[in-house]
Amino acid sequence: MHYYSLNKKSESVSFREAAVRGQAPDRGLYFPSEIPTISEDWIKDIGSFTNEEIAFHVIRPYVGEDIDETSLHQIVSETVNFDIPLVSVTEKISSLELFHGPTLAFKDIGARFMSRCLGYFVKNRPEQINGKVVVLVATSGDTGGAVANGFYKVDGVEVVILYPSGKVSNVQEKQLTTLGNNIHAIEVNGSFDDCQHLVKQAFLDETLKQQIFLTSANSINVARWLPQQFYYFFAWKQWQDTDRPPVICVPSGNFGNICAGMLAHESGLPVNHFIAACNANAVIPGFMQTGGVYEPMKAVPTISNAMDVGDPSNFVRIMELMQQEFPRLKSCFSSVSISDDDTKATLLRVFKEYDYLMDPHGAVGFLALENYLNTHPAEKGIFLETAHPVKFFDVVEPLIEQQVPLPESVAEIINHPKKAVQMDVSSEALRDYLMKF
Repeated sequence: MHYYSLNKKSESVSFREAAVRGQAPDRGLYFPSEIPTISEDWIKDIGSFTNEEIAFHVIRPYVGEDIDETSLHQIVSETVNFDIPLVSVTEKISSLELFHGPTLAFKDIGARFMSRCLGYFVKNRPEQINGKVVVLVATSGDTGGAVANGFYKVDGVEVVILYPSGKVSNVQEKQLTTLGNNIHAIEVNGSFDDCQHLVKQAFLDETLKQQIFLTSANSINVARWLPQQFYYFFAWKQWQDTDRPPVICVPSGNFGNICAGMLAHESGLPVNHFIAACNANAVIPGFMQTGGVYEPMKAVPTISNAMDVGDPSNFVRIMELMQQEFPRLKSCFSSVSISDDDTKATLLRVFKEYDYLMDPHGAVGFLALENYLNTHPAEKGIFLETAHPVKFFDVVEPLIEQQVPLPESVAEIINHPKKAVQMDVSSEALRDYLMKF
């Protein structure tokens, strides 16, 4: 398997090179040269496999020979060693709970897989790594904690996380600022898009390139993006109506998650339709409504903050997957925007009527799916519950008028002091900070 840049100006590379570099030299995202085909018989027999066996089967063609089979089995085992249950909420709607990992968010899967791959590559020192390895990542919420946990104390790797001041939840902030050791947090006086812009500028900085080896842990990195396919296959393993594939609704910000699901579908996973559920940051709903006019916007803060993205970087991969054909995209994909008021009302209604507590992102996904099923009554669907409600207790608790019990992993850190450097939106300030490594 090789990976080419979507900007089409760089040479194709192996999985190892794509994972280590993060982005291509021409600043394009890497994309696999071919989409592996998974046989109908394997799909039919998926219930006989463990989650580890499923994940290994899915990811092996993408990794190729760059990681030996024994090591890849170990990496996959450590990536998926927690429950990912499909829970019935209503007669037609089920929740795929992706919050049972160490940082209570779906990004644990991608971050754990990537950190272990990069740890493997650093240990074996590929020739393109010729100095200190620094993982540089921007987060709108959950990525930071997942990356921090995944890379914590990984030998030979320093992690620098940029997050927008005042725009992540208290729990999210604690998860990315309390570890210390090789994890370094920068609190940026700006938006997530500002953080992402600073990261992109750092990768273009020739002075930095000469001193440190920078790589990314955002979902632009194939080692973060590709393993997110796993839980879509786990959902199918638990789906009861195999004659009627589900509609899958994904709360969407940077669009790496839903793109991974669509990639799985292209490989052979049965899915009837994909819905990208957005908050007020409605760039892709606008794209679909205008027949393919892409107009990025300045990110708007919402209560579903992990989706506060005004220029989703992974959407170019979706278009590549669809061979740049808007009609093909429209046939299998739709996107809607859900307001904060509707998010709150849905969260409270589902809690009262179905005794099921969602986080704000899950509520966005539930309502978008519910609305779709109301106009497609023969269908049933799954929404992705991407984070534990406790991560947004400041929104959830006032709505339901009761406390959300603290999971042990949160209780351990909630009173720990924050360790973060404050920084304005300044490429020069970030360069100075990174040069110390």
